[in-house]
Amino acid sequence: MTRRSSTPLALAFLVAGACSSDIDEPEYVERPVGEIYNEAMDSLGEGLYGEAAVKFDDVERQHPYSSWATKAQLMAAYSYYQVNAYDEAVIALDRFIELHPSNRDTPYAYYLKGLCYYEQISGIARDQRMTRQALAAFGELVNRYPNSRYALDAKIKLDLTSDHLAGKDMEIGRYYLRQGHNLAAINRFKAVVENYQTTTHVPEALHRLTEAYLSLGIVEEAQKTAAVLGHNFPGSEWYVDSYQLIEGKQIRPADEDPWYKVW
Repeated sequence: MTRRSSTPLALAFLVAGACSSDIDEPEYVERPVGEIYNEAMDSLGEGLYGEAAVKFDDVERQHPYSSWATKAQLMAAYSYYQVNAYDEAVIALDRFIELHPSNRDTPYAYYLKGLCYYEQISGIARDQRMTRQALAAFGELVNRYPNSRYALDAKIKLDLTSDHLAGKDMEIGRYYLRQGHNLAAINRFKAVVENYQTTTHVPEALHRLTEAYLSLGIVEEAQKTAAVLGHNFPGSEWYVDSYQLIEGKQIRPADEDPWYKVW
C-alpha cells in the first residue's frame, strides 16, 4: 500500500494560519503626535478612561522624546487611576517622577500616587501595607513640596493615615492586654504614644500603659504614665479611668466583657 504524504495539507494549514494572523494583527502606523494626543483627550473627556490610557501610552511609544510624551505619561497615570487600575497608575507615576523630578507637575504625581494607595486602605483588622505606602507618598510630597497646592490636602490625609495606623497598634495592644501579655502590650502602646503623638488614640494608649504597668506591679511607672495623661489630657475620660485604676477601683474593660478587671 502506498503511503500518501501529508505535506501539502500541512503547508496549506500553515499558510492559512499565517494569513489569518496577518489579518488579525493591526498594522503599525506612526501618526502625528498631536493627533494621537488629541484623540486621547477626547476619550478622556467622554469618560472612556481605559481607552484614553492606551492612547496616551501610544503617544510615548511613538514619540518618546517629544514634549507631548511627558504630558502623556501623567495623563495615562490619571486615566488608569480613574478606572481603579492602581498598579498601572503607580508604575506610570513612578516613571514620571524618575524621569522628570523638576517638572512643575511632579508634586501632582506624588499626590496622585498617594491617592492610589489611600483609596485602597482597608479596615484596621486587615494588613496595613497600603496605609503605610500612602503615608510615605503623602509624606514625601509634603517634605519636598510644602508650598504646593496639593500639600494641604496631603497633610490632612497624613493625619488620617497616621490615625489609622495608630488604631491598628491599639487593636493589637488591647489583644495582648486581654491575653495577659503585658510586655507585648506595653510595646504597642508605647509605639502609639511615641510615633503617633497627634492622633486621637494617645489618651487611651497612656491609660492602657498605666493598666499594663499595674498588672506587672510596676506602680511607680504606672503613676508617672497616669500623671502624663492627666497633664496632657486633663478632661479625658481615659484620665478618669486611670485615676480610678490608681485608686484601686474597677475601670472600663479592654474588651466587651463587663467582668474584666485589672489588678
